[in-house]
Amino acid sequence: MIRYFIFLLFVCSSLFSLAQDSTFVSVTILSKTDNETVQNVNATIVMGDSSFYRLSDMQGKIEFQAPVDVNIDFKLSHSFYASATFEKKIPRNAADTTDFTFEMSFLRVKELRDIHVYPPGVPDTIYASKRLHVEDFELMNDGNILLLAYPKRLKKGSELIVYDGQKSLINFQVPKLAKELIHDFRGNPHVVCEDMVYGIQRNGKKVGISQVPKDYYMTYVAPVVDTNATKMYFSNFNPDYPAFDYFVFDGLDSTYKKIMEVQDDLMMELYRSEYKWVDVRTKLWAKNLEIETGVDAEIYVGANYFTQSIYYKEVYAPLFHRNDSLFLFDYYKDKLYTFNREGEPIDSVEIYHHYNPKSTGWDKQLIQDETTGKIYAVYDRAGYKYLGYIDTKTGQVKEQVKLNYRYVDKIAIRDNFVYYIYREFESIDKKMLWRERLPYAFGGAKVAPEDSLEAKED
Repeated sequence: MIRYFIFLLFVCSSLFSLAQDSTFVSVTILSKTDNETVQNVNATIVMGDSSFYRLSDMQGKIEFQAPVDVNIDFKLSHSFYASATFEKKIPRNAADTTDFTFEMSFLRVKELRDIHVYPPGVPDTIYASKRLHVEDFELMNDGNILLLAYPKRLKKGSELIVYDGQKSLINFQVPKLAKELIHDFRGNPHVVCEDMVYGIQRNGKKVGISQVPKDYYMTYVAPVVDTNATKMYFSNFNPDYPAFDYFVFDGLDSTYKKIMEVQDDLMMELYRSEYKWVDVRTKLWAKNLEIETGVDAEIYVGANYFTQSIYYKEVYAPLFHRNDSLFLFDYYKDKLYTFNREGEPIDSVEIYHHYNPKSTGWDKQLIQDETTGKIYAVYDRAGYKYLGYIDTKTGQVKEQVKLNYRYVDKIAIRDNFVYYIYREFESIDKKMLWRERLPYAFGGAKVAPEDSLEAKED
C-alpha cells in the first residue's frame, strides 16, 4: 500500500512538473489615447537565442507558447503609433495562461497637402508617397478611397490604406499576396488573393476583414450585377461560353424571371463548329460527357479547345442601374435596351459607338459614375484615354473628353470626377493616384448601393 501511494505521488509530481514547462502567453495591445485595441501591430519577440514575428489580430491580440523561467523582449511597431519595447519575465511557477497588456502612443496624423480646386481637364494628385506605389484603388461607399500599395514589388508584400483625400486614416497589411481590388454589387471593396477574397468593412477607426473562398465569391457573389430595395439583378455569365442571361430576383416573394438573353451569334457558330475538327478520341470524350450530363458535346469541345484560340472573344454586354431604370448594352444586336425595375422592356435604341474599333479606339469598356449614374464609353487612341458620355435616350456618344496624361491605369468616375493611376513619363516617381474634373455638372441619382441623394431624372 505504501509503495502504491509513493508511486501515485511520483506520477502526480511528474505531471505537475511537466505542466509547468511552458505557458500560453496572451498579449493585448491598447491605444493610450482611447484605450481601444490596436490591430496589425508588427511584433518582434525575442526569447533567449530565438526570435520570431507576430501580427496582432482584429482584437489586438498576439498569442504564442513560451517556456517558463525565461525573459521575453517585445518590440512593437505600427504606422500610426510610436514604436515601443517591453521586457517581461515568465516565472517558474507560471499558470497555464499568462496575460500581458501593452499600451502604444498614437502619432499625430500629418496633413499631406492643402485643398485646391482645379478646372476641368487639369490633373490633380490625390495620393502620392515617397515610399509606396499605388497598384489599385476602390472608391468606398463612405466617400473614402481604399488603396492597394506596395513599396517595391507587389509580390513582395503590399499594404491597404483607407484614404480620405487628405490623409491616411487607416493603414494595415494584406493577409496574403494581393492581386487586385474589386467591389461587390453593394459597392463594398474586396481584396483578391490567390485562393481567398477578403472583404473590407470599416467601422469608425477600426477595419474588419472577412475572408471568402475565391471560388465561392466568383460563383455566388460576382454574378450579382445590382440591387435595389427588394430586387436583385444577376447573370449566369461564364467566360467560356459566348452567351448568357440576365435575371431579376424578387426578395418579397422569392421569385425570379429572365430579363434578356445575350449571345454573340458569330462566336457561337465558331464555338460549336470546333467539334468538327477535333480527333476521334476527343469526340468520344465529349459524347460520354453528353450522355452523363445532357449538355451538348459541342459545348464541351468548344469550352476546352476553342476558348484557347486567339479567335475567341468573351461576351461583353454590361447592365447598369439608375433610378428606376435598367440599361442593357447588347453590342451583338447593336441595341441599348431600357427596362423598368421589374425587368420589363420599356424602350430600345440603336447604338454604333462600338463600330470600327481600330480607328475609333473603342476599348470595350463602359464606366458608370457612382454618384450621378451617367455612363461613359472608354476609347484609347495613341495611349490617350477618351471618355465618351452616352445619352441613354438616343444611344449616341455626345462628346469625348480626353484625359490629360498618356498610359493611365484603372479608371473610376465619381461625382463628375475621373480617378486613375499614373506615373509621370520618364520620371523616377512612384505610381500615384490622380483626379481630373469632367466638364459636366450632373446631379445625383440612385445608383446601387442606393444612397440618400435625391434622384434626378435625365
